[in-house]
Amino acid sequence: MCTAANTSVYGDITKVDTTGASEKTARQDKLTVEGVAASHKMMSMDLGRVNNYKTLIKKVACANQIDPAIIGAIISRESRGGNALKSGWGDNGNAFGLMQVDKNWHNVVGEWNSEAHLQQGTEILINMIKEIANKFPSWTKEQQLKGGISAYNAGTKNVQTYDRMDIGTTGDDYANDVTARAQWLKQNGY
Repeated sequence: MCTAANTSVYGDITKVDTTGASEKTARQDKLTVEGVAASHKMMSMDLGRVNNYKTLIKKVACANQIDPAIIGAIISRESRGGNALKSGWGDNGNAFGLMQVDKNWHNVVGEWNSEAHLQQGTEILINMIKEIANKFPSWTKEQQLKGGISAYNAGTKNVQTYDRMDIGTTGDDYANDVTARAQWLKQNGY
């Protein structure tokens, strides 16, 4: 059985600082709040849909030694738990599945909601974390984790400094929003 102790080799998401969702991201849901509160609200709205994949999320997370809350948070941010997809596709037909793997950069695998898809998305995320760790070896594991989450959205070249890593990501808040959503998931069964 997989335990929390062996799913955190890339850092502890609960120790990552975050400003949460930008006003732009919060407006997508017509929220009157922004920041961490908005991220928590959006994650809570997506929880039922994300929980449909909880068993697969935990299986893939365990196999890859990464916190399942991070995968769940990415699924919430990228596809709203699948709710924002049309026949498994989003981003005007350029991104596939719950984790929105970009067909222009990757050969998509599996069904949009399959273990194979979650495995591919998680491998991409882990590769981004490792690339950020190589790029910024003096950063803490938690900083590298957050940088990898940002790079999952906009690539490693976009991450130039810790404080401004989200500039150029979707909504200019990707890592901060995903981090806040993951922290909420950690408090709610992940």
